[in-house]
Amino acid sequence: MDARLANTWRLTLNEKNFIKTALLSEIRIDGRKPFEFRNISINFGREDGSAEVQLGQTRVMGIVTAKFVQPYRDRPNEGTLTIYPEFSPMADPSFEAGRSGESAVELGRIIDRGLRESRAVDTESLCIVAGKLVWAIRIDILILDNGGNLVDAANIAALAALMTFRTPECSLGGEDGQEVIIHPPEMRDPLPLILHHLPIAITFGFFIDENIVVIDPIHNEEAVMAGRMIATVNANGDICAIQKAGEGVSQRVIMQCLQLAITKAADITKQIKAAVEAYNSERALQKIKRETTCVGNSVKGDQNQTLDNKGISELVGKYMERLKLISVESYASQNINAEEIKSLRRGTDSNCIKFNSTPLSWDPYSKGVDLECLKASVASQGLSTASEEKEASGQEKGSEAESACPYEDVNSKWSAVDASTTEMHVIGPKTLKDAVKPKNKRKKKVSSMI
Repeated sequence: MDARLANTWRLTLNEKNFIKTALLSEIRIDGRKPFEFRNISINFGREDGSAEVQLGQTRVMGIVTAKFVQPYRDRPNEGTLTIYPEFSPMADPSFEAGRSGESAVELGRIIDRGLRESRAVDTESLCIVAGKLVWAIRIDILILDNGGNLVDAANIAALAALMTFRTPECSLGGEDGQEVIIHPPEMRDPLPLILHHLPIAITFGFFIDENIVVIDPIHNEEAVMAGRMIATVNANGDICAIQKAGEGVSQRVIMQCLQLAITKAADITKQIKAAVEAYNSERALQKIKRETTCVGNSVKGDQNQTLDNKGISELVGKYMERLKLISVESYASQNINAEEIKSLRRGTDSNCIKFNSTPLSWDPYSKGVDLECLKASVASQGLSTASEEKEASGQEKGSEAESACPYEDVNSKWSAVDASTTEMHVIGPKTLKDAVKPKNKRKKKVSSMI
């Protein structure tokens, strides 16, 4: 059902007469003057190509998307541009869900004519491969709240969304050079659409046989006006399209409306460009912050990794130096201990001084010395180690002996040897005389005579 017809049914006769009488006095029911526009508010979404416009109580959202399609045969080097308006019952009870009424069809045609016929969008820049692949731009217009003058609000929303939309950069590759490669935004910045100018739609309402003309009619005024004219112009003064509905209007009134439309179009163009520039600046600032954060994290990670690697390398270097020192000490101690063992077996120390008795002490825990080998060598000479209790007394004696004999090797822990072993002397090699007992020690054999 047409929105105007629905609004007509809602208003009573007294309300209609009140609106007409107020217009004769150049007073509008919302307090504006006849040629005064409502405040325009433009907001952008998080994603590129999304804009919401609020014109008084009218709210419209424009969303731009793109996809690859095959071009038309008569225009192989040009992309496509289509408008899809959607009227939701949430905006106005007179709108039917899932069905495009007369108002939706008219709105889509007016915006499409203003953009397409004026060549506002450079469609040739949308070509990827001539005759094979082009970008198809789609503009979805969603009516959120019907407060009157939907065409102007939808036109501003479509332009704002087109100015902030960006297509990913594409290049040709492959073996035949015809393969399309789409570069992600992280690698290459997306490309904005090329708009030669901004066609702005301005709506005029006529009341009481074109004697009263107002601009930007609201919801209730649309139900009372006798005719309407929509002029699509740009800031340069070019007329892109004109849509006329209702009663006839004289040429003089049309020219006046066009002059007024050009002035209002210049003001609206400035507002749209200012809003888009603010959005682009904020977007660039967010990108810089995001890149700075990523770079800072990477530098911090590199520093931490460098510090960790440096600490590990230092530890490894110290460990290797320690291993070298240990190996040198062990090698030297093994050589020294080997010489000491040989001197013990010969009965002399490393300075070729003869022992009167067995060595009083040695360090079995010195590096490179095997305790079992030392015990075996001492046992071969008839020596035995003392018990733990006798070691204490042996330590005292050993300390006295150390003060008397400065040439002996002293160790406080293992300085004691069994007292019996300290009194024994090294016996030389036995002879045959020692094997034969003397006569006085021989036992007499008792001969038994049977």
